[in-house]
Amino acid sequence: MDARGSGVSGVVPRPVRSLLYFVVVLGIFLFSCTEASAFPAFARKYGLPCSSCHEAWPKLSPFGQQFKDNGYQLGNDRDAPIFQQAAYWPVAFRTTPNWHLETANHVPVDGGANGVVADVKTSGFDYTGLDILTGGTLAKNVSFLFVPSSDELGAFHIESVNVRFDNILSSTWFNLKVGKFELDNLLSEKRILTLSSNGGFYQNYHFQPMYKPGTPETYVFGIGDNQLGVEWMGHSKNDRTRLSVAMLQPSDGNPDFVTGAGAGGFTGPGSAAGRTYDVFAAGSQAFEVKGLGLQRVGAFAYFGHSPTFPRFTSGGVDVPGTGIGNEPYYRVGLIGMWYVKKFDFTTMYFYGHDNAFLAASTPSNQTLPAGTRAPTWNGGLIETHYTYNPQLIFVNRYELIRMSQQAFVGDPLTGEVANPGNAGDIDALTFGIRYYPFINSRAGFAFHNEYSIVWQRNSQISPVTNGTIGLTSSSLLFGFDFAF
Repeated sequence: MDARGSGVSGVVPRPVRSLLYFVVVLGIFLFSCTEASAFPAFARKYGLPCSSCHEAWPKLSPFGQQFKDNGYQLGNDRDAPIFQQAAYWPVAFRTTPNWHLETANHVPVDGGANGVVADVKTSGFDYTGLDILTGGTLAKNVSFLFVPSSDELGAFHIESVNVRFDNILSSTWFNLKVGKFELDNLLSEKRILTLSSNGGFYQNYHFQPMYKPGTPETYVFGIGDNQLGVEWMGHSKNDRTRLSVAMLQPSDGNPDFVTGAGAGGFTGPGSAAGRTYDVFAAGSQAFEVKGLGLQRVGAFAYFGHSPTFPRFTSGGVDVPGTGIGNEPYYRVGLIGMWYVKKFDFTTMYFYGHDNAFLAASTPSNQTLPAGTRAPTWNGGLIETHYTYNPQLIFVNRYELIRMSQQAFVGDPLTGEVANPGNAGDIDALTFGIRYYPFINSRAGFAFHNEYSIVWQRNSQISPVTNGTIGLTSSSLLFGFDFAF
């Protein structure tokens, strides 16, 4: 790791040179692309090419979405595991060895009486953790998904574990899922086509406003995270109309009522409430446009609560499930998925609102700091894909987040300066290319290339001027994403 002061160079930056080199290599790939099949486990089971369910692994096609909504069933004898050959094992392993370059500017570092800011860069070879994916049917109309996942050091956790009862009363409108699962987001973060530390998630799904620049998040929540609860989901037989409602434990998917952090500064197990539930609802409608493809529009809403202090402690540690003083927050959005033959783009509008006690990390049985308000913000996203053929896809995404009301307007008694109006605003740009040399019923392999940059305005206090400064961070990644 090296720390370098800000400056302007007259030569082309190394990330840009690396991208130019890759474009040359890409030209060779373009002339060798042939049709591919895709993800191993279900392709082995049904004897179908993976391209039946994936436009570009792991991105689902409309047929793949319908297969998922039907509980990983096609409606034939192969749905039931009792009819499968003993050699079939519905398990896949996925990981991504890579080389990456990470940069961040205006990072406060030690140096001098008041500190300085510097550009920090790291690069080298690395690898992601390991996902073990297994899913399918336990019996007719009883499906499951189980995904143990580890970090780079081998520490495992349960990413997903759920059972789904499909077509109850022989109706596609009555499906019930119980366990830990991804919310019914049309734009799935678990099937995202970008993988870098800056671009491997959706900013809008995880954004939480700052109380003041430099302050940490006040509670743990992400609409892209897998959650614990129960979900009703219904859809028309052709899957054009989809509706879902989920009742969720307010622990951001963690068991035993643990969220890891709560408002009011307490961080024990009691930071999750055992006395309330969150609700997520989503719906969408698809329609065919002749000559262009299947279009889909939808809406979603998450209504959540977070406790602000524990009711009981034992030995100074919060008692699990006794968080009280619950205060609300919500996220709502509109989404469209548009196809023009090989080109598709997703658009999303996002609106967020937090209670003032959550923003200030203050127990609701205490007085709010002077100048505190309920923060609100608007967000937007446009993500485009150009599928040259099943072996080559170009990805581009731009996200923005704009605060419409800051959480803190300044305290006249202490002389604290109000947050700038754009404090915490985010712009994020990500683009990449995925090339699949081969994808078959035994293994999937992708050469993944990505660049992502994020600008966050007035998000921290400068140790030099004591004023607010922004932070820019970027990721350049070349890697091999494979599953087998």
